[in-house]
Amino acid sequence: MSAKKILLLAGDYVEDYEIMVPYQALSMLGFTVDAVCPGKKAGEHVLTAIHDFEGAQTYSEKPGHRFALTADFDGVDVADYAGLVIPGGRAPEYLRLDQRVIDLVRAFAGRPVAAVCHGAQLLAAARVIEGRTVSAYPACRPEVELAGGVYADIAVDDAVTDGWLVTAPAWPAHPRWLAQFIAVLGVQVAI
Repeated sequence: MSAKKILLLAGDYVEDYEIMVPYQALSMLGFTVDAVCPGKKAGEHVLTAIHDFEGAQTYSEKPGHRFALTADFDGVDVADYAGLVIPGGRAPEYLRLDQRVIDLVRAFAGRPVAAVCHGAQLLAAARVIEGRTVSAYPACRPEVELAGGVYADIAVDDAVTDGWLVTAPAWPAHPRWLAQFIAVLGVQVAI
């Protein structure tokens, strides 16, 4: 296992900030971040969506950017990676229907995993959160609880760590979520 490689799981309509910010921040820290999507190859793109909190009962959604994938999903060897990042948005909703994705998430159980927002849908579908404290976008609470997780109802800019798992409700939590993930990876950052 390389301590310098992180796998980032993507899909069309992944939340823009939830893929862009971790990709850039982890790259800045010296990690090689392999962004993959089932059915797509390195150099191809996924479309992103921007979710915002504008006072409605749920988030609004706007078109985001094209995010370039950096590796092939079919070539992933879990042993090559120090950790897994699962961004939210709408991608987890349909990625959880792909058994290869579920198997990949299960293979990371017990190793550093960071999931934000709707990323908890993949954790729940993979059945890796039983007894774990998990935060997610509030609409995912039933899935977390049905999978045996303990839902952490925390502020939108907060994050929670339970052993190897770091979760947060949405992109406003990036500073805490990423800092906690880096700590779980065992990386010390001097500022």
